[in-house]
Amino acid sequence: MLADTDPLPGRPRRVVVAGTSGSGKTTLARRVGETLGIPHVDIDGLFHGPGWTRRESFLADVETFSGGPAWVTEWQYRDARDLLADRADLMIWLDLPRRTVMRQVIRRTLRRRLRREVLWNGNIEPPLRTIFTDREHIVRWAWSTHHKSPRRIAALRERRPELPIVRLRSLADVDRWSAGPLRGAGQ
Repeated sequence: MLADTDPLPGRPRRVVVAGTSGSGKTTLARRVGETLGIPHVDIDGLFHGPGWTRRESFLADVETFSGGPAWVTEWQYRDARDLLADRADLMIWLDLPRRTVMRQVIRRTLRRRLRREVLWNGNIEPPLRTIFTDREHIVRWAWSTHHKSPRRIAALRERRPELPIVRLRSLADVDRWSAGPLRGAGQ
């Protein structure tokens, strides 16, 4: 397990960013892609079809892009995780405190809903009242699944002990790592 100041073992070309919903996976994945000059594939855009339905081509799309030479994406969706982890040469784990994640996901959800931001394939955040009525609302999902990432990472370390994993425990760690080891790998 690498920390925020540890150098990377080479220049990564296939990167997955792990963490709870709302932890900043997509934001960091974009930053990694820009720094390393590799394409960021927003996995939510591959998964969500109109009306928040799962796209039938999701797994085929993941198979296609992850077979390529260089990419960065988010490590989510149960049936895609193993494939992505098996093809990755670096994992970044956003292991942020629950309070940080909840602050971020609530702020993001409010912004998207109030601005009626169009997300993947024409979707917009549902009305805010659904936080109380929908068990899978993103805010409730982030709260109830926060504890799962450490178990997933532990299982992955058992299965792929050679995969370098960078563990970032705070937003300050993310900034330090981005300015240090990530930037160094990108030069």
